[in-house]
Amino acid sequence: MSSVKFIEQELAWLQQVILTRIQLYFNQDCPFTDIMQIPPPPLADQTGYYSELLEQYHFEYCGRLLLILALAPHLRPEALDIFFTKNTHFDRPYSEFGGLQIEGHRGFWPTIETAAFIWSGGDLTKRLQLQQFIQANPSLPNSGMQFNSVLSDQGGFHASGALKLPSTGEYENIFVTPLTISDHFFRKISGSIPYQPCYSHNFPAEPMTTGLVWDDLVLSPEVMDQVEEIRAWIIHRNTLLNEWQLKRKIQPGFRSLFYGPPGTGKTLTAALLGKVTGLPAYRVDLAMIVSKFIGETEKNLSKVFAQAEKQDWILFFDEADALFSKRTETHSSNDRHANQEVAYLLQRIEYFPGIVLLATNLKSNIDEAFLRRFQSIVHFSMPDAEQRYILWKGAFSDPERLAANVDFTTIAGEYELAGGAIINVLRYASLMALRQGSQQVGLQDIRQGIQKEFRKLGRIT
Repeated sequence: MSSVKFIEQELAWLQQVILTRIQLYFNQDCPFTDIMQIPPPPLADQTGYYSELLEQYHFEYCGRLLLILALAPHLRPEALDIFFTKNTHFDRPYSEFGGLQIEGHRGFWPTIETAAFIWSGGDLTKRLQLQQFIQANPSLPNSGMQFNSVLSDQGGFHASGALKLPSTGEYENIFVTPLTISDHFFRKISGSIPYQPCYSHNFPAEPMTTGLVWDDLVLSPEVMDQVEEIRAWIIHRNTLLNEWQLKRKIQPGFRSLFYGPPGTGKTLTAALLGKVTGLPAYRVDLAMIVSKFIGETEKNLSKVFAQAEKQDWILFFDEADALFSKRTETHSSNDRHANQEVAYLLQRIEYFPGIVLLATNLKSNIDEAFLRRFQSIVHFSMPDAEQRYILWKGAFSDPERLAANVDFTTIAGEYELAGGAIINVLRYASLMALRQGSQQVGLQDIRQGIQKEFRKLGRIT
């Protein structure tokens, strides 16, 4: 059965459960004595993301009820219109139905109060149990409610990222919390393009793209072997953790530090790892993420890590020493604040189940507490003459655009430049040729570009 037809069955089941609850609550004629007598659609032989999620995270009766209730405003808002029924004694909606009016949405928006009504039907014991389960009170016995497995910190909604649950203290009354589906989950079940947050001060990370391919990566054999290790982890991690059952012994994430001079391929490697493995790679903008206000840096980082965990992104921190630098002795409140940020990062990175790549020019600037937790530390050194020749040939790949006097073997041997600088020379020399009305780049254009790069680096040719 297709995913759409299965979700239609879930919605029909929800409507029948809601109708039965209302009939039972108001002592109307009803063929059932309990909503549990209405079984949800069977999961056997189902296909699609929605049914796979239900099976993977063990959503049982209550979990499925909450999930489809949260989806109803998006997929079948008329299924909830029955909750607009007014209490004729007071000429107002029934308080026990819960619900909110959301701007731009004319239908009924369910809250946890709505879910509590459907589940408990006014049973005070079940209501109080539900409240304590949501607030993660570990002393309360399960009592067969099944809410424990789906609403706890380790439960299905938290792990799957399907439902946005409130943080502790966000609402004085937990029951007024709206049931809200995450953008990522809704796009997955609807087959839409994966959710990509807009790059802004509220979300300081942007996707990394490149027009190059894996074979364009020019690194020494030792460095390439370390990069291939990261690639292999991304490809085989699920096999290692699940089929080989190593998740009891090793953590699910992978952390690597890239260090070396500018232009040696650190950023390109991160982008290509995402491209060849199919994982979105996001560059975290540290200039936007660091705040002078206490707690704001941690808050900004939390948004990025939460989204990356749900959508399985590669996180790339360029110039990472700006945020992951060594902790200092505490002499002021600013020092304490900075040390708190480093400690927070240390914790988030250590328990992040995805891929985190840090790049810096100087390894010595990174706090040693981070270094101990990296699975690999990769030194991107300056390319040797042979590697520089490959980089020059790759940059000027169209032989028709090169004058006859250009000899990359000689150029590669004479000038020590990284790949990023060679690309800058390509841009400069090509522009100079066009300014002179030529369709070919000459040796003089390239040498002038090299001299320009050397002056930027404070070196003399």
